[in-house]
Amino acid sequence: MLLKYVKPLVEQQVRYISSASTAVTRLHRSIYARQYPTVVVLPDGSTINIRYQEPRKIIKLPLDLSTLTEAERKARLEARKPRRKINVVEEVEDNFNAKKYMKYIKKK
Repeated sequence: MLLKYVKPLVEQQVRYISSASTAVTRLHRSIYARQYPTVVVLPDGSTINIRYQEPRKIIKLPLDLSTLTEAERKARLEARKPRRKINVVEEVEDNFNAKKYMKYIKKK
């Protein structure tokens, strides 16, 4: 009789899962139940198709800059820098003469 009034030491949470509960973002799982087709781009530019545990479309492996020549390394580093926009200002010569076309306008 006395055990009815004693509170249990460990409380359990009850979770009600129904069709009304949805996930708006991706599922936060560390391991996915299936594997997905993925393209892997190797540093030399070749591609291979693999099965990957996360739903990704493409994976690009990084390039080791220490294996490149000095000229290739400089070219890669220059390509990473943002490019400046060149403003080209053209001067248009305005030699339009309206009196030359007055003969084509009909007067009422």
